Amino acid sequence: MTKTAVPNGLPSRPAFQAMPAVAMVLVVMLLGVLLWLLHRSDVEEERLTLIKDILWVEQNIHFHLTSDEEKLAQLAADLGRRSLSLELFENAGHALIANNPEIQRLTLRGDDGVLSVAVPPVQGEPSGFVPGEQAPWWPAFQLARSTGRVSWSQAYANANNGMVFEAMVPVYQDHDLVAVLSAEISVDSMLTHHVPWWVAEKYKIEVIDQGGTVLGAKTGVQLTEPGASHQVRLEPPGQGLSVVATIYASEGKLVRNVLAAAIFILALLALSSLGLVRRHLRRRLAAELALSQEHAFRKAMEDSLTVGMRARDLDGRVTYVNPAFCHMVGWQADELVGRVPPMPYWVPELLEDTLRMHHKVLAGNAPRDGFEIQFRRQNGETFWALVYEAPLIDAQGQHTGWMASVVDITERKAAEEMAHQQQEKLQRTSRLITMGEMASTLAHELNQPLSAIASYATGCLNRLGADNFTPEELRPPLSKLVTQAQRAGQIIRRVHDFVRKSEPRLQVCSLRQVLADALSFVDPDARKHGVAVVLDKQVSEALVDGDHVMLEQVVLNLTRNGVEAMSGLPPRSRRLEVTLSAEGDSARVTIRDHGPGIAPEVRENLFQPFFTTKAEGMGMGLNICRSIIEFHRGRLWFEPHPDGGSVFIFSLPLRSAA
Repeated sequence: MTKTAVPNGLPSRPAFQAMPAVAMVLVVMLLGVLLWLLHRSDVEEERLTLIKDILWVEQNIHFHLTSDEEKLAQLAADLGRRSLSLELFENAGHALIANNPEIQRLTLRGDDGVLSVAVPPVQGEPSGFVPGEQAPWWPAFQLARSTGRVSWSQAYANANNGMVFEAMVPVYQDHDLVAVLSAEISVDSMLTHHVPWWVAEKYKIEVIDQGGTVLGAKTGVQLTEPGASHQVRLEPPGQGLSVVATIYASEGKLVRNVLAAAIFILALLALSSLGLVRRHLRRRLAAELALSQEHAFRKAMEDSLTVGMRARDLDGRVTYVNPAFCHMVGWQADELVGRVPPMPYWVPELLEDTLRMHHKVLAGNAPRDGFEIQFRRQNGETFWALVYEAPLIDAQGQHTGWMASVVDITERKAAEEMAHQQQEKLQRTSRLITMGEMASTLAHELNQPLSAIASYATGCLNRLGADNFTPEELRPPLSKLVTQAQRAGQIIRRVHDFVRKSEPRLQVCSLRQVLADALSFVDPDARKHGVAVVLDKQVSEALVDGDHVMLEQVVLNLTRNGVEAMSGLPPRSRRLEVTLSAEGDSARVTIRDHGPGIAPEVRENLFQPFFTTKAEGMGMGLNICRSIIEFHRGRLWFEPHPDGGSVFIFSLPLRSAA
């Protein structure tokens, strides 16, 4: 890979060196998102708890007011039977007020609204008072008198008890209205006695009218920064009254905030450390640059030679080979350096003659004009070489080995055999291409069953290590593993038959079952990529003449392509739609994804062999799919998705129409 220069003469930093810094930034961003999600979760939980608690408070108040209604109705019935006995009214009134602290006073008025008696007693109506519209309880009094049922008045201010409202209960004697029993209920007393402490500890509880005016509150604390609130209508007494709960401003999550701040600080320290390490590396690279340039200059001279160079020590062990020699024999330098005779490039049939010449060289008796010897390349090809051996002297003047210059002279000796060798090489290349096609097909076809086998095997190993393991638990996964192994064997046999140009075994095949089996294997990969796979079976059944395994592989290839195409989309957009329908005498399977789609210039080559847009793709998948569908007398084609993405469709003749 070519490196561009920067002003200080150092090579530019590769992109991968920036990955730790990018990862650290992403960690900080994800932490912020996590804290935001936790905050949202806390707010939502707080809101739900608020609603639940205020509903409980409303139900508790509703229960007591309803109970008051029943008790007042019972007292009114007793007064009607006892001819408005004042003794009964006073005794029952005192008991009712004592047991129901929200009731401040009981009054008994005539059918014209004039006050008769009250418990506790009052000084009477104000001077010149005449019951009528000016009395806040008068509408409720009229309603109770006209309907004969309990009615509730609007809330109004009372000089002694603050904001109150009254419950009016008609009193009948021999089916004639003789009086109206009234209970004066204090808003403050109702909140004081019917809102428990644990609710008031968390919320400010208030009763408001329909205009939003506060009639009473559980606490007098003023909310400087009120939190969320929720109100529920009171029935009874109605008349627009509602109970409101407001959350006191909650304290911040101190521990979580301190932890987040610590993580942010550590992230910044890590980024600073990465910067220091980078600066250190640049200084070190600067020191190494001069040495590497000198080494590169000397190596460039050695690599530019077309003559092979080989160095051996006094024991015959290879200590150095240049690229020309490696290219000549076909072995890499690391495969030759350190080797002792016999060498891998020696011809086995000429081993004795080669070893004799080797000992002659080590003894210092090599011909001064060089010698010819036959070597073998890594691919088995033999060639003639002209070798010149010379003593290798180190810097101290010591004889440390032998340096050989090797020249390939095969061309001169093997010109007459070149055509024959070329023909053999072409035949070998042809066989390798065929083997490559088979390997590509097997790798592509066996990917899914082998992955399933590995998954089931891993699951079994995990269960073997569990404390509560029972042997019976392994039966289902082992059965599935055997099924996948058998399926892999079926695929191998089908691919083998396909390569041998033999037709697969056709039989009655259910496309609905094919889709179900294929999608069951796609589902783990889809969940991994966050893709929702939706199967729409518009027909109950679709029978065709086909090979189940090969048709299933077509569906697997197309659906996996769709899943991979949507891996970069937002999660809500990752949706793969598989539809089974029928059109005339054909069954149609449609696979739609919402990925980036396929460019117009790519579509015409989409089904060509070895054509791929993936960095690691082999370009055989769609070509194999089309071959399988065409073998089944069907058709496979591509259409662009109107809303973005790709649509692959294949149709097969229905068995009933064959």
